[in-house]
Amino acid sequence: MQISLTITPSKAPLIFPFHQPISQAPKPQRTSLQTLSNPVNSLKASSPYLSAVGRAIEDDEYRIARNQVLRKGVDLEGYSIEGVSIGGHETCIIIPEFKCAFDIGRCPSRAIHQNFLFITHAHLDHIGGLPMYVASRGLYSLKPPTVFVPPCIKDDVEKLMDIHRTMGNVELDLDLVALDVGETYELRNNLVVRPFRTQHAIPSQGYVIYSVRKKLKKQYMHLKGKQIEKVKKSGVEITDTILSPEVAFTGDTTSEYMLDPRNADALRAKILITEATFLDEGFSIENARQHGHTHINEIIENAQWIRNKAVLLTHFSSRYHLEDIRQAVTRLQSKVSAKVVPLTEGFKSMHA
Repeated sequence: MQISLTITPSKAPLIFPFHQPISQAPKPQRTSLQTLSNPVNSLKASSPYLSAVGRAIEDDEYRIARNQVLRKGVDLEGYSIEGVSIGGHETCIIIPEFKCAFDIGRCPSRAIHQNFLFITHAHLDHIGGLPMYVASRGLYSLKPPTVFVPPCIKDDVEKLMDIHRTMGNVELDLDLVALDVGETYELRNNLVVRPFRTQHAIPSQGYVIYSVRKKLKKQYMHLKGKQIEKVKKSGVEITDTILSPEVAFTGDTTSEYMLDPRNADALRAKILITEATFLDEGFSIENARQHGHTHINEIIENAQWIRNKAVLLTHFSSRYHLEDIRQAVTRLQSKVSAKVVPLTEGFKSMHA
């Protein structure tokens, strides 16, 4: 077991010119309506009322666009969840409170400061940034990260890191942990993680992070403080360890995980972060399953099993616009009591 200490640099410098933080998009240019030369704008310029309306529309559009550019994540159930997840392009979900990231995508800059990395499977849009992640932490003199992978890919990941060590003549230090479904790893004294089984086109697994607390056993609840202390000193275990699922992350998977009784904790965690690659009838449920993904209609069909307080939908296909995503969220929200939120960083409006 390894416990990682949190060491946070003041700011992460860019390593290569092409390695830009995913949330930093160019600032929209504001163009005054009055500078455009056509009869309509001439009319607006000559009318104080029309000019004021034009400015109001322009300012509102600018505000919306700016908010989309600056938005880095969502706040759910006391956790700040950041990241990007676009089907086939990149997925990296960050939870700063746990100092962890789920999958690494193209290694967004703000993922570098997370001590723990959970890899769900070996597709490049989920693991491609791993060498950069490890190298960047070394560059900033951060402690080597702990990287969790499915046991079946550990050897290949070690080979991958060796190749980069040789090609770049660099040290790439990490603690690579093969964590299998059903095993438990202690992240810190009040936090543990367990993988759970998912179904994708290649071997995959999700992860549930649990908070840990001690609770006095029922048979000792009637005792007073000194009596409890006496029993404790005698060597008797007087508490039970209570694990509470906080966050579950599926990675890429079909909806079958929702029907597996062994995955019950994933569906009762405070937050479920799950994929919803396909949202419309243009791609059938059967096609989604063949590609190892989930259709939003399947989540709706299995909504009765969702006991989470919040559901964060991710991994939408790049074919969709913000309007498509919001419409799908509304459909699911009507079927569940959990708060449903989409992670839409990187997606644009059809009107953009």
